[in-house]
Amino acid sequence: MRVKALILAVFVAATATAAPIRHTTQANLKQKRTAAHHTTDGIDPERATQIQTALIKAGYLSGTPSGNWDADSIAAMQKLQNDQGWQTKIVPDARALIFLGLGPHPDTPTTPPTPQQ
Repeated sequence: MRVKALILAVFVAATATAAPIRHTTQANLKQKRTAAHHTTDGIDPERATQIQTALIKAGYLSGTPSGNWDADSIAAMQKLQNDQGWQTKIVPDARALIFLGLGPHPDTPTTPPTPQQ
């Protein structure tokens, strides 16, 4: 009986001084990243500006790029996607970015260099 009481006392003392357990979920991580570096839809302001600039050049958006992925940006992207016969999305997909000339690495050449002999 004393052993059980001693074990229980040690357990209570150990857990009472331990830091509270915090569970990190994917949603919590995404929320933290979004708040720190992204607009509300998860698009980095610099990338949003690039996309908005391309949408303006393509005639789907008017005005000046703001860097905020707002309702006008979403509508312009959805119009572009619809005009191409693609599924419309709130956030630009790879196909739309490539269409706008904004693939994953716009500075990287799309054709491999020819080997030199």
